[in-house]
Amino acid sequence: NNLLTAILAYSHLGMMKHPSRDPVFGYMEEIKKAGERASKLTSQLLAFSRRQISEPRVLNLNEITLDTNKMLRRLIGENVELVVLPTDGLWLTEVDPGQIEQALVNLVVNARDAMPDGGKLTIETANATIDEGFATLHAGLSEGEYVTLSVSDTGTGIPEDILEHIFEPFFTTKEVGKGTGLGLAMCYGIVTQSDGCIVVDSELGKGTTFTIYLPKSDVPATSMPLRDESGYLPSGSETVLLVEDEPALRNVAAHVLREQGYTVIEASNGTDALRVAEERSDQVIHLLLTDVVMPLMGGKELAEKLKLSRPDMSVLFASGYTDDAIVSRDILDNGIQFLQKPFTPADLARKVRETIQIR
Repeated sequence: NNLLTAILAYSHLGMMKHPSRDPVFGYMEEIKKAGERASKLTSQLLAFSRRQISEPRVLNLNEITLDTNKMLRRLIGENVELVVLPTDGLWLTEVDPGQIEQALVNLVVNARDAMPDGGKLTIETANATIDEGFATLHAGLSEGEYVTLSVSDTGTGIPEDILEHIFEPFFTTKEVGKGTGLGLAMCYGIVTQSDGCIVVDSELGKGTTFTIYLPKSDVPATSMPLRDESGYLPSGSETVLLVEDEPALRNVAAHVLREQGYTVIEASNGTDALRVAEERSDQVIHLLLTDVVMPLMGGKELAEKLKLSRPDMSVLFASGYTDDAIVSRDILDNGIQFLQKPFTPADLARKVRETIQIR
């Protein structure tokens, strides 16, 4: 993830420095696309192993289905009819919105591929109360109240001998180059990480339905973040102490922040950062941006020590490690600001600005 961050960031910066008609812009764009594909593959593997960083929020699944409606229509093509049936009075559930959107997109792509000659694709939400009898038939389900998200197609159906393998990583029935075999494995990982269950019903020649069961939440909903696809990078004039042991990543992050107007102090590890901060004891450091896992001293210990002398300093943690590694270091407590690797220059600039403004 460190390497992918550097690849994505430098290609993005290269595209910003060249007009679109310049051949170099095209080369940079291809590098960026390859980096994004590699990043997606890494994310899928982490999702299957249930070690993807998860930022769940209580929400109404209807928001996800309606928000992705236009994108999904472009994705499936003109020969497939898309029907979206959001249920009125849908219960709330707690899930990472980005991850559940990933799962929905993968299910829709699978449904589209199952209807090469066209057909009907239905996305539906509902409330469901699971009894003991139904729960015993589906591993991962227990009695209780659930919110469901179903994706149904009128396609070819799935043979019984294949059904038992569809959630295995790298298992695919598609021809070489048409799929990695990670789409459904990723869906499985996302749903199980959210304490849910995914069930499939299929009949040859009649179609397939995938149903995601997510536990009902009685906690009030949190607002969905607004999408910003403008490419705008917010700027600032504050001082940032950047601590990162990967030189390529530290260099590109420092470059992006300086371009946006920040004063950047660089350090290669926690021990180095303490020394630099001590040398500049009379200088205000507005933000500590630090990697979590580093040699000599990790980000959490560094933040705790610096906060003793700089209590007003904001802290932003960054990591490409898995959920277990972060949680075991008590990083993802409530109120802690976190930036997941790999990130783009826009991700970095926005998260730095957001963290500083929270002060």
